[in-house]
Amino acid sequence: MCEPTAAGRVTDPRSLNRMLNILCSNAHVHRVRVHDLRHTCASLLLAQGVDARTIMETLGHSTITMTLDTYAHVMDTTLRAAADRMDDALNLDEPDEKSEAVAEPDTGD
Repeated sequence: MCEPTAAGRVTDPRSLNRMLNILCSNAHVHRVRVHDLRHTCASLLLAQGVDARTIMETLGHSTITMTLDTYAHVMDTTLRAAADRMDDALNLDEPDEKSEAVAEPDTGD
């Protein structure tokens, strides 16, 4: 929800984008949209392991399904990372080449 202006009116999204453009220009960084910032926020939170419900509430989504559907591609990465951590916890590291090598039987030739 947008904060009202000093005059009590709703902030115009175009004004917000205009202000963001000025900030990006002054900071000498690539111009971004407010929507891009929301997406970055959600992606970073997911990557840091923040639960989807918290992200849903942070972004103001009406349902958790919307959050999960929108950021499913990021969740695939975090699910893989979670699986890797579980492997570490269970000491299921991938075997190295030495342990995979099978000794050839000695045929005496």
